[in-house]
Amino acid sequence: MEEKVQAYETFLNEKLREDLKNILEQRDGIYGKINEYLQLKTVIEKLKEDGADKRELKTKVDLGCNFYVQANVPDASKIFVSVGFGFFVELTYDEAIRFIDKKTALLTEQTEGLTKSASEVKAHIKLVLEGLRELQRISSEKEQPRRDLFS
Repeated sequence: MEEKVQAYETFLNEKLREDLKNILEQRDGIYGKINEYLQLKTVIEKLKEDGADKRELKTKVDLGCNFYVQANVPDASKIFVSVGFGFFVELTYDEAIRFIDKKTALLTEQTEGLTKSASEVKAHIKLVLEGLRELQRISSEKEQPRRDLFS
């Protein structure tokens, strides 16, 4: 009996909880990507609104470690957008917005799938915990002493 309990506890701690942690980390990473794309979309819409696509653009660029230099963009009508795997594509503002909308929809679908997977793993964890309670004959509800309200 003790060996079964030990095996279930090992499975719970080493497999199920690690799987849940990995799934949640993946989902958080995708949420970070969605956030970056949405920030880019906001910047593009602001540039488009200001008419930056028709004139020269002056900006500051982060070289790393919060070290900024001034940059001059002679033709701001197109923007390079990361499409994945280290590839960047030169797009107009409208094309970039359409791409971002499609990409965020795809990433949102992925997060929904990961959320479903996380829920399944959580259900498995509850199932194993309930099995452990049964094996060890532990009550799932803590019994608390009752007080008489009228005394």
